[in-house]
Amino acid sequence: MSTGLIALLDDVVGLTKVAAASLDDVAGQAGRAGVKAAGVVVDDAAVTPRYVVGFTAERELPIIGRIALGSLKNKLLYLLPVALVLSVWAPWAITPLLMLGGGFLCYEGAEKVYEALFGGHGDEHAGADAEVTATARQLEEEKVAGAIKTDLILSAEIMAITLSTVAAETSSFWGQALILALVGAGITVAVYGAVALIVKADDIGLSLAQNPAPASSFLGLRSWRGLAPRGADRALQPLTKALGRGLVHGMPVFLRLLALIGTMAMLWVGGGIILHGLEVFGLAGPAHAVHAVAASAGHALPDLSAVIEWLVGAAGAGMIGLMIGFLLVLVLHHGLFPLLKGAPARKG
Repeated sequence: MSTGLIALLDDVVGLTKVAAASLDDVAGQAGRAGVKAAGVVVDDAAVTPRYVVGFTAERELPIIGRIALGSLKNKLLYLLPVALVLSVWAPWAITPLLMLGGGFLCYEGAEKVYEALFGGHGDEHAGADAEVTATARQLEEEKVAGAIKTDLILSAEIMAITLSTVAAETSSFWGQALILALVGAGITVAVYGAVALIVKADDIGLSLAQNPAPASSFLGLRSWRGLAPRGADRALQPLTKALGRGLVHGMPVFLRLLALIGTMAMLWVGGGIILHGLEVFGLAGPAHAVHAVAASAGHALPDLSAVIEWLVGAAGAGMIGLMIGFLLVLVLHHGLFPLLKGAPARKG
């Protein structure tokens, strides 16, 4: 009886070790997949704050919460099942779909560069002034719906990048499902948590700058109104006031920097995806050329070879992405879009 119990406990310990190893493997794969989707994640974080512009401060976090919930639904209810179906019944379609997504990233990034150089497309935003006449509730519904639609595209790219990584590392259906769900949920929490902090940073800064009793109010965690400043408050106030003013004045600069990084990341990731896809289909020349230039640059500075090689490789992929994106911008903005806009008029 005691021997059987010992054997059972030994089996339980063995199963626990296997489960722990499996969970560690899943966490590692999820982490690697999440890193590969970094370019889309940065762009997502850069794009989302603009959807709360024009709303009162008390509506900002609820709006971000609604967009985050919509993003989670996009990833887990819609895109996750589609990704698993592709993995099981049409794995051959993953690379072409990933390249389409890469092309979209190149287009989005190049469009931002194009508009920065040559000006925006005013006709695309002709209806923007009409939003002023809508009620605050209608405007909020429109903004949230638009943000969730944009997120669907970015989320599809995140899930496609994740699937391409996961499919190469594990053939387990449930393993792929778990990793896709972990990456989707983790990225959503990270992105919209960061967006919430970014959006409220200026309010936090204003509160810090105006707070005469930062120590007594625990940096504003409780109301400072009516509190008499003490010695600790007077000692801490110059620091909190400077920090608050820095946040208020620095956030616009930070948002512009974040948008720039997001654009660069889109071009780098999109170009890299297309280079890798061309390799899969036997056109390895462009990817090998970028790798050769990066390797040569790394050899020139042996002490920083890994960093230099990565930077040059990312820059090369970004330049490829920018060229592809510019081509798509020209074809779409000066060919397809005008043609589609003119079609109804010709029918009439």
